[in-house]
Amino acid sequence: MKPAAFDYHRPDSLEEACALLAEHGASARVLAGGQSLVPLMNMRILSPAVLIDINRCRELSYLRREDAVIACGALTRQGEAETSDLVAAHLPLMAAAMPHVGVRASRNFGTVCGSLAHADPLAELPSVAAALEARFVIASSRGRREVGAGEFFVSALTNCLEPDEMLAEVRLPVMSATARCAFLEIANRAHGFAVAGVAASIDLDRDGRCTRARLSAMGAGDTTARLAEVEALLEGQRLDDALIGEAGALATAAAEPAEDVHASADYRAQVIGTLVRKALRQMLNPQGGRG
Repeated sequence: MKPAAFDYHRPDSLEEACALLAEHGASARVLAGGQSLVPLMNMRILSPAVLIDINRCRELSYLRREDAVIACGALTRQGEAETSDLVAAHLPLMAAAMPHVGVRASRNFGTVCGSLAHADPLAELPSVAAALEARFVIASSRGRREVGAGEFFVSALTNCLEPDEMLAEVRLPVMSATARCAFLEIANRAHGFAVAGVAASIDLDRDGRCTRARLSAMGAGDTTARLAEVEALLEGQRLDDALIGEAGALATAAAEPAEDVHASADYRAQVIGTLVRKALRQMLNPQGGRG
């Protein structure tokens, strides 16, 4: 399988890349790691007339703390995030999810921002970004704008980027020292595509009462979905078996999953509820569920 013919550009800066996007618009695609884009081109599901390879734009390769945020540039590889002490210390939910993202070889090339921009509702990183309430920095020749996950993820494999825009950075708020987290998924095979999954983070006070809950689900709909009803149920309550059971049932009821060759819609909904219950019990562990 080979892609259709295309023009190839290798800009040296974000400014040049944005200028090329302004020139070519919807006929262009940005290439960073290529782990999702290249297979789609090889199968001719996508046939861009222009490919803009940003791998020479070294200004986009960084993973750093800026006040209460971890900033991740468009060229930061998934493998870098997986082995980063910064991520392990301040984004344990992301650290827990990284080993589930493809295989090690693909993580060495694939980028964090590339996975987010692909907007697969069954991908791990969009779910983590939603649970962490990440902000997405979008660049174009017209300037920059910043949006939240709720606006960035539109539907399956669709984000809010305009034809002349690219995702330049994702900004992930540092998790509190007392935050507890869990990442769980069910896949059809080891390192295969997920059937369903849950990314969760909670804060508990000294009495064991939940002061803040953030949960998102993979496979619960046609885009990355925050489990807002479950969050509202948990906040202000002391987590016990009855509440955890209720949270799982609510997650199952709220899910609107798709049906495909890998799983029925009902199965996916039941799995999401089960994973919510399992995640909450894991986060009640004395070790705190940090990773």
